[in-house]
Amino acid sequence: MKTIHCQQDVTVPEGCDVRVKSRIITVVGPRGAITRNFKHLQIDIRMVNKGVIRVEKWFSNRKELAAVNTVCSHINNMFTGVIRGYRYKMKSVYAHFPINIAISEEGKKVEVRNFLGEKYTRVVR
Repeated sequence: MKTIHCQQDVTVPEGCDVRVKSRIITVVGPRGAITRNFKHLQIDIRMVNKGVIRVEKWFSNRKELAAVNTVCSHINNMFTGVIRGYRYKMKSVYAHFPINIAISEEGKKVEVRNFLGEKYTRVVR
């Protein structure tokens, strides 16, 4: 069964500048700028006023309605990225072959040795 209309509003936090043009959203904040393209989804994205973005979907089934909430979550994550930023932590685990990881050049180079028992040393810059 089709739903006639679904809409969800996203509030723009203070300190962010948002531009919406033909399903391409650009968010500018104190930590940088992020541009995201949502042209692969058949949804309407527009600025209602300076502090509110509206995401709408017309005549859709249940799976297409999920795109509305997904886009709103992506936009909120963009706000988090330009205001607070993200920190990634990585943990290396092994089951049989003991992996050896060395970080060098002031954290710019990572060497992975004995990955799956290989003799080849993998280098990540």
